[in-house]
Amino acid sequence: MRHSIAAFAILASCLGAGACSASANLPFQVTPMADFEQPWALAFLPDGDLLVTGMRGTLNVYRGGEVHEITGVPDVVFGGQGGLGDVVLHPDFADNQVVYLSYAEPGEGGNAGAAVARATLERHEAGGGRLADLEVIWRQAPKVGGRGHYGHRLAFGPDGYLWISSGDRQEMQPAQDMQGNLGKIVRLHDDGRVPDDNPFAERGGVTAQIWSLGHRNPLGIVFDDDGRLWEHEMGPRDGDELNLIQRGANYGWPEVSNGRHYSGRSIPDHSDGDGFTAPVASWTPVISPSSFIIYRGDAFPEWRGSGFISGLSSQSLVRIAFDGDTAREAERFSMGARIRAVAEGPDGALWVLEDGRRGAPGRLLRLDPLP
Repeated sequence: MRHSIAAFAILASCLGAGACSASANLPFQVTPMADFEQPWALAFLPDGDLLVTGMRGTLNVYRGGEVHEITGVPDVVFGGQGGLGDVVLHPDFADNQVVYLSYAEPGEGGNAGAAVARATLERHEAGGGRLADLEVIWRQAPKVGGRGHYGHRLAFGPDGYLWISSGDRQEMQPAQDMQGNLGKIVRLHDDGRVPDDNPFAERGGVTAQIWSLGHRNPLGIVFDDDGRLWEHEMGPRDGDELNLIQRGANYGWPEVSNGRHYSGRSIPDHSDGDGFTAPVASWTPVISPSSFIIYRGDAFPEWRGSGFISGLSSQSLVRIAFDGDTAREAERFSMGARIRAVAEGPDGALWVLEDGRRGAPGRLLRLDPLP
């Protein structure tokens, strides 16, 4: 049986660029739908069923109140921030049934790196299914030690290209190294080939994949209705960023940041004339942004065109207001738990995944307008 959660207070927060709204109660009804073990991402199928990834290497489909398994998932390196990550549908999924998964892949000597695979989703009448003809089409290079900052969010742009956010793997300097794809935003054809018009295509190799550089841990990428690509990433100690991604631009990490190192050592702030592209907005204290959508539905017409960012340490859902090439935090809704992912359902409802750490499951929650 489903039960609505009592509304939490909204935590009002303001960026320097403008004021934020506040209200006594959440402006939506919250209904728990299912529990998942360490869920990471979700994607709706055309029939309204919902794919949910789990970091331990599980892919499930939520259908009519029941959870079913999808088999054929690749082996993953689970630990830290690593495991099975994002899931997105091919733009022509209705015809080809192709899905894309990102995950942490093992390497030699205990190293690891993000990978992206595509496969055909074959459904069973009972509700589950399997992945067939799985093919790895992209890998982080180089693979390194540690289990953090994979990034590996996926998005298809309006031009049909596949975009991948690649984290710096907590190595920092690779974000400025053009011989690797760590700390970069990558643009590819749907089969992994490099487009000829990428900004560094003439250099060949891994460098040709790069669209932008100087990123730390990018965990959200989304296109607006005008074709602009927006990205958010976790800063170090303070300084989470919201960026408008430009062709060939360098966003500065680790040379500049509006945060500081965890040791307390300072990092130069973004400033005019430093040669780097500054964030459109940044957060101190951090929100720990974990996923990103732009709302286009009818259930909440007043929010149509707004962005929504899920927050981990902030335990929140953050609404972003856009104005052309600028953006700001407009509202922050306190959810009482770390929020790993947000998606828009077919009927315009918002769906969110709790993080599900420390032995507790992550709940799948549906957000509807108040009655």
